[in-house]
Amino acid sequence: MFLIDDILLSPMKGILWVFQEIHDAAQEDQAGEGDRITAQLSELYMKLETGQTSEAEFDAQEKLLLDRLDRIQATAAPIAAEKKPKQAGKKAPGGKKPSTGRARNKRGKVHAGETVNHF
Repeated sequence: MFLIDDILLSPMKGILWVFQEIHDAAQEDQAGEGDRITAQLSELYMKLETGQTSEAEFDAQEKLLLDRLDRIQATAAPIAAEKKPKQAGKKAPGGKKPSTGRARNKRGKVHAGETVNHF
């Protein structure tokens, strides 16, 4: 039965793998773009310090580069948040919530004889 399921689902797994590879390549490209902008900013600061560019040119180019960098970081933040698994509220196998490490009775009170430190 499982062999048949694997055979039937293998095309879907292959397509999913292709899309995952495309997604990973796009993320790497986006990270590379951020590095290139940072390098351009460093070069721009050097030009200002050596007097190769004026303050007005520097301000205009810096604004453009910083705006591009902000847009890249703004789109990367939600993607990074999606990859983090959410732990709060997840149930353990069997449908029970994970233990907090304290012995409690049905009303949520700590059992007699147990010490609870409130720091």
